[in-house]
Order: sequence, then C-alpha cells, then structure tokens
Amino acid sequence: MVGLIDSILQKYESVWALNHALSLMNWDLETYMPEDGAARRGEATASVELLKRNIILSMREEVERAAKQEGLDDINKGMIRVLKRQLDFYTKIPSETIEKLYRITSTASVVWRKARATNDFKSFSPLLKTIVEINREIAEKMGYTKHPYNALLDINEEGLTTEDLDSILSQIVPVIKDVVSKTHMPSKHELEKVRYKEEDMRRVNESLIDILQMPRKKFRMDVSAHPFTVGMSVSDVRITTRYEGIDFRSTMFSVIHEAGHAIYELQLPSELEKTPVGVAVSGGIHESQSRFWENVIGRSREFVEIVYPILTKYLDFVKKYDHEEIYRYFNIVRPSTIRVDADEVTYNLHIAVRYEIEKRLIDGSISVDEAPELWNELMEKYVGVRPSSDSDGILQDIHWSGGAFGSFPNYLIGNVVAGMIYSKIGKLRRYITEQDFSSVKGFLKDKIHQYGSIYPPKELLKRSFGESYNAEHLAMYLREKYLSY
Repeated sequence: MVGLIDSILQKYESVWALNHALSLMNWDLETYMPEDGAARRGEATASVELLKRNIILSMREEVERAAKQEGLDDINKGMIRVLKRQLDFYTKIPSETIEKLYRITSTASVVWRKARATNDFKSFSPLLKTIVEINREIAEKMGYTKHPYNALLDINEEGLTTEDLDSILSQIVPVIKDVVSKTHMPSKHELEKVRYKEEDMRRVNESLIDILQMPRKKFRMDVSAHPFTVGMSVSDVRITTRYEGIDFRSTMFSVIHEAGHAIYELQLPSELEKTPVGVAVSGGIHESQSRFWENVIGRSREFVEIVYPILTKYLDFVKKYDHEEIYRYFNIVRPSTIRVDADEVTYNLHIAVRYEIEKRLIDGSISVDEAPELWNELMEKYVGVRPSSDSDGILQDIHWSGGAFGSFPNYLIGNVVAGMIYSKIGKLRRYITEQDFSSVKGFLKDKIHQYGSIYPPKELLKRSFGESYNAEHLAMYLREKYLSY
C-alpha cells in the first residue's frame, strides 16, 4: 500500500512543477509581459495545461486502486478525494475544450483591459460569448443537480450550491439594508478626492508589508491592472496592487487584502507541498483570509492607531485629520458602482449581482448582449446605484476574461467565513493593538492553513468552528461595528 501511494506522489510532483510554471506564466501575463505576447502565451499555457491533464489521467488506475484500500489516514484520503475530482474533470472535459479556453482567455485578458479603458463592451463581447459557451459546455459535461450553475460552483468551491448561496443572501441582505440606512459611519469623505503621489503611496504600502510581518525573502509586491495574489510555492508568494492617484484607501486596502491571501499561501504545510493536498482548500476559504485581514483587522480602530504615524509621515495631507477621522474615512458606507472599492457592508450586494447574471448566462435565460443592461438593472435593485458606463459596470472585473464563472460567490463565502473567524478568535483587539500578528497568523494556521485541502471546505469549517457557512456571524459583526456606538 505504501508503494502505491508513493507511486502516485512521485507522478504528482510533475503536476506540481507544471502548476508552478503556470503560476509564474500567469503572474507575468498580468505584470510584465509585452502586450503582443498574449497569443503565444495563450498557446504555451494551453500546452502546459494539457501536459498536466495527461499526467493526471495516467494516474487513474492507481488512484482507483488506492481508493479501495482500507485504513487510509486523513491525509491519504484527502489526496485520493482531490485526485478523483481532478480525474472526473479531465475525463469529462475534452482536451480540445481546455485548450480552447486557455487560448481565448490569454487573449481576452488583454482585450478586456483595452475595452474597459475605452468603454467598449462590443470589442469584448465576442470573446465573452465564446467563454460563456465553453462554461455552459463544461457544466453540461460535468453534470449537476437542479441548476447547471451548480456544476461550476462545485469546481470552484467543493460542495457549494445555489441553495447555499440563496440561504446566505436571504440571511444577510436584510441586515445589509438595515446597516446602510442606519449606520453612524459617513457616506462620503473629502479624502476620497485628494490626490497622492505614487512614490509616496508606494512607501506607505511597503511599510504596511513590514507591519504585517511579510517575509521579504519569500514574498514580493508588484503593480497590475487588477490586484491579485499568486503562490508559486510556500517560499515564493507574490501580490500586486494598483495606483490610481486618488483616494489612497484603495491601494492601501488592496495591499492588505492581497497580503491576507499571501499569508495563507505562506502558511500552507511545507511537508505537504508537491502533493495534491498541499494547496489551499478553496477560493471561498482563501477569500475569507483576505477579507478578514482587509476588513476586520485593517479597518479597525486599533489598526488605524498603528498606521496613522506612517500615513502622516509619507502623506502630508493626512496631518489635518485625527485618528477618528481616518477611521471614519476607512469605513465609509455608500452604495457605489465599483466592487473592488466597495465598502465591506455593500460589497456583498455586488456579489449578488454577479451571481444572478452568471446563473442566467449559464442557463441561457439571457444572452451576452443582454448582460450589460441586466447588470445595470440589478445594480440598481441590489446596490441602489446605476453605472453610467460599461467601464463602471459589466467591464469592471477581470474574472470573466480569465474564463472564471462560478468564482464570484467565493467572495460572499469569504465574508461569511471571515465573520465566523471574528466570532471565534478572541483577544483580537489586543493582538492588533500590540501588533501581535504572529498570534493572529497562528490562529489561522491552526484552524485553516495547516490542513491544506485534506478536508473539503464544509468539513473543514465544521471541524475547526463547529458549523458551516453560518452568515449570522457576519450579520453580528456588521451590526456591532456599524450600528453600535
């Protein structure tokens, strides 16, 4: 039996190496790759993905034999579960479909950047139509219960269903609307209009990285059109931010958000690296880490006390505001059109919009051509604002250009789980005040990071917190912060 598992792990090391290469290729695509390199990068990415697919498919017989063995420990059971999911995907989805998806998304990401900059949805829509068609095909071939979107949800967040999401939204939307109408936080602040020098803000962000105790020899920060995190390994994790020259909160909190992702990647168990379970369990759990660091920690009064001296050192215009004013600026509650700049209260409503549109695109009840107008209507319905352009509407997110359907709900799951962490961690205010972020990281490692993907998301949450996807904790956090003085 030991020989069989060893054989599987030996073969999987090549999959790990290919994933490492793909991570580097995708990081380069979004940061330093020349624009005209997109087509060839797409071809190379597709080829590497097919190599990975072929290796995993070659493991089928061994994985099936291993799955029948008795007495497997949790790590080996987890590895078999993860590999069986990968085998299921690669068996049902033809190589031609995978190749087509990776080819078109490498080009689509470049076209999306131009389309957003010029407010030209028509230039992007032909690519989006193909991406939607591919995702519909994937959903049909994977199989599903009740709704085709469930197939895509499960790929992104194992076990997640539309029923789960509908239940969460039914719990949280009334609370959000109550908070928006009654909060004591401001709906605007004059600092939103103040411009900053990129060089000064870079210094602030570098200082933030030091405050969060990010290991410089294993971590770096760059610039991209859309902030993201990529983990090559537990010893090479990279994030990006963007500098728009105004409203310094935006770049600052993107750094804290992406650092939260990076902390997860850096704290994955090194002994499980190069194995199927040596990676983060899911996108939703990953988002819980970034949202916890960004919102629960980064927007707290205690964190304002820490960063205030840095802000006044590098941003001279901050000196006229006291700590309380900066705290209120960090926690503005106002319905707005842009998701990545949304406050932590209304952010969830942005996900509700994307969730509804993705469901309808995948089940065919709307076309891509109808999507921009539906986007505007749902933004008005859920968030209370209507975008004035497609650049501020349907073109604002990079996700669809990367082929990602079924991943936006990860952000909602992330907020829900962040609320659960907040209610369970204890001593959080003291940890922040004392800049004892090692204790925070230790809690997160103990409850989430150390397990990699040994257990599926719902089981992991039940093991660590005694429950799964309980939105009441998020509701409690929002009421406590925004409705209590």
